[in-house]
Amino acid sequence: MDFIVHNEMVPAVNQIETHPFHQQVETQKFLAENNVQIESWGPFAEGKNNIFHNEVLSSLAAKHGKTVAQVILHWLTQRDVVVIPKSVRKERMADNFDIFGFDLDTSDIEAIAALDTGQSLFFDHRDPAMVKFLSEAKRNT
Repeated sequence: MDFIVHNEMVPAVNQIETHPFHQQVETQKFLAENNVQIESWGPFAEGKNNIFHNEVLSSLAAKHGKTVAQVILHWLTQRDVVVIPKSVRKERMADNFDIFGFDLDTSDIEAIAALDTGQSLFFDHRDPAMVKFLSEAKRNT
């Protein structure tokens, strides 16, 4: 918001932490209202919370004959979130492109929505302790 309010140019894309455990629904609405495309940073939560073995995501993967990663990527895409997953393995790259040909229904979306903790798995720029840490780090560079 600060960037949009205090600058003449609005960014075209904002890459933010977005995954099943931190879904950024309100932030995505704000960005859309300001014509900024949301892009997922860390779509797989960097493996945190045992995401690839999560019971909900695993059951959806089985239901649709896909991998957990494919369900997550499809879910993000279905939400109009740009996602560019990182992989160095050719077979995973191929899997990451194979996310179409199925749709997540309302009950699937609701199941994933229930995973949202509303909190970063890494850090929150609004947390006073993090702000202080970042300010001190900036001063020391």
